Amino acid sequence: MKTKWMLLLCSAFLIGIVFLTGCTKINNTSNDPVPVHDTFTIASKIVNENRVINVWIPEAYAKEGNPLPVMYMADGGVKEDFPHIANTFAKLIKAKKIPAFILVGIENTQRRRDLTGPTEVAEDKEIAPVVGGSEKFRAFLKEELFPEISSRYKTTSDRGILGESLAGLFVMETFLLQPDMFTYYIAFDPSLWWNDNALVKAAKNTLGHLPADKKTVWFAGSSDIATYTDELATVLKEENVSGLRWLYSHEPKEQHSTILRATKEKALIWALN
Repeated sequence: MKTKWMLLLCSAFLIGIVFLTGCTKINNTSNDPVPVHDTFTIASKIVNENRVINVWIPEAYAKEGNPLPVMYMADGGVKEDFPHIANTFAKLIKAKKIPAFILVGIENTQRRRDLTGPTEVAEDKEIAPVVGGSEKFRAFLKEELFPEISSRYKTTSDRGILGESLAGLFVMETFLLQPDMFTYYIAFDPSLWWNDNALVKAAKNTLGHLPADKKTVWFAGSSDIATYTDELATVLKEENVSGLRWLYSHEPKEQHSTILRATKEKALIWALN
């Protein structure tokens, strides 16, 4: 179990490096250009703090003004993953490889608190002063952020969420526990080891409660995380849930530090088309 904990502490992007020891993403050292975007702050009553929100809007929205679907992401600060994910959306939309989306990034405050569910594992509890706040963070998205985005922009009813590592854990936890929140779920190396792999162990039961409308799930596992992502893929294959479109990308040549940049384009192309 200690080894699984150390995977979290050693997480890093190859270029946009992530240090979880600080509970937040560090400065954007990858030199990704920061695209033109909107920034505003929500005074959240649910998580009891101000949250900085960054919104990238594609050219199609500015030109045509038609409602667009929205992709949400944790780790969405300007000094986190927001710039390079926004630039990826811009590139793929321009090449007509994916439809136009609005991208909404939520900047971290206490990353480990917001992106983890409760745990009974002692080593998990050692990673931060407070963990297990994912339920409140989900409520913040649903009850405060969704309405705010809808009031500021013309949006469709389709929503997606993407994330890597702990943010990937939050993506998969949301899919399994509250799947009605999003249409698209994209997770890179989700930290499914959290709470002794409890999400995967319970997946057979939770998959039986999926809503009738179609859901799309794409997730990837590197050589560091594959034990747990492989297990989830096996469950999804065995259960063969009607209405669920999913793809697992097993990436043995990638590490936790490289998988996001290595697979982000094919993830978006497959999931959003």
